[in-house]
Amino acid sequence: MKKIYLFSATILLSFFYLSASAYLRLPDIFSDNMVLQQQTTIHFYGWADPNQKISVVAEWNRDTLKTSALSDAVWSVDLKTPKAGGPYRIVVIGDSRIMIQNVLIGENWVCSGQSNMEFSADWHFNNYQQEIQNASYPQIRFFHIQKISAPYPQLQVRGKWEVCTPQTMHSFSAAGYFFGRALNQNLHLPIGLIESCWGGSPVESWTPVEVFKNSEALATSAAILTPVPWCPVRPAVIFNAMIAPIINFPVAGIIWYQGEANVINAAGYETTFSAMIHAWRELWKKDLPFYFVQIAPFTYGEGYGAAQVREAQLQTYQHIPNTGMVVVTDITGDTMDIHPKNKKDVGIRLANWALAKTYGKENIVYSGPLYHSMKIRGNKAIIHFDFASDGLMKKGNQLTDFLIAGEDHQFVPATALIRDSVVVVSSSKIANPTAVRMGFTNTAIPNLFNKAGLPASPFRTDDWELK
Repeated sequence: MKKIYLFSATILLSFFYLSASAYLRLPDIFSDNMVLQQQTTIHFYGWADPNQKISVVAEWNRDTLKTSALSDAVWSVDLKTPKAGGPYRIVVIGDSRIMIQNVLIGENWVCSGQSNMEFSADWHFNNYQQEIQNASYPQIRFFHIQKISAPYPQLQVRGKWEVCTPQTMHSFSAAGYFFGRALNQNLHLPIGLIESCWGGSPVESWTPVEVFKNSEALATSAAILTPVPWCPVRPAVIFNAMIAPIINFPVAGIIWYQGEANVINAAGYETTFSAMIHAWRELWKKDLPFYFVQIAPFTYGEGYGAAQVREAQLQTYQHIPNTGMVVVTDITGDTMDIHPKNKKDVGIRLANWALAKTYGKENIVYSGPLYHSMKIRGNKAIIHFDFASDGLMKKGNQLTDFLIAGEDHQFVPATALIRDSVVVVSSSKIANPTAVRMGFTNTAIPNLFNKAGLPASPFRTDDWELK
């Protein structure tokens, strides 16, 4: 009771500071209904007239943090957060007063990428009406960053925090919502979801410009992109406006669904994507968990562009610690639709990575089989997988989408048989196999799974030039 009384007294006294000419304001990310990351230090900042004295009081403690606006009109304090809980209030007092209400302390995640992350219930995903009606979760909060680009890094984003209700959920990222709902139901903690998406955007637009200045190869890859009418493609311009303003806002991690726009320059995708992850982590000053979705099968046309992007995503997972990859070949449906409608399973699979790897929950199978190695025995290739210790299974009468080749690099359809946790691949046409591919085309939907029912990632054992 004493704590509440002190806070109420502070609010009452703050009325003596009111001024019609005051300039005191906060970025949109600090507003009613927000979630702050638990047990960390928040760089809490805003703007005011130069030299204006500022006090910040958070309801969860008795501290009054004091500072003054600098000559550039920016002020800041370091605000420490407690364990998850709430709701709380925060009062900011200067020549005027700002009250932030209904604040929760919990776990924040950024949901970013292109249109498959942006895809909402408004796009009519599977069973969308029932999901909308049931979307009342007061401990889940949404912050939807509006689309904007900028030539230089910004301090402010446009958006507002909203409580998860049927009226707010329907226009929010469906994959993000199902991810957040799974975390909330398993962790029993408040969850904040920050959506920062732009349909059709290449990874280059989300990557800080310094990355390209320091790498001729990345700059060359970015130059392949040509202007399109639906989004900017220049390096860094989306990052500057839609990620840079929140890098001082502590989060638990990132979920990412992007890559379709990079089919055109797929050969450089792993390098740029990896560089983007490293750059974001450096700016957040934290080795943030980064869980992403492998792009779905789609009829992109001739060539191997989509297969190369999927390969690059697999390699990114294999080469960068604290990352995870969700495979969605089995829930794609129509390969003529670049937006698979089953976003519920996408969100749940992303959440399983976070629950297992970030939050240490046990007995969660979070990945399907991933290619590990190949051994040749006579005319057979033995394929070993990670995440297959309990065995493998197929859906259908026989395994599909396996190819095998000899030293002439000519692939032919193969017979593939499951033997516990390995796949034995062969063909009567190949006496001395040297390479195997599974699902390595733009549209393939392989049917290999682990016993948990999660699909295997497409792969190839060779690094030959693609023709």
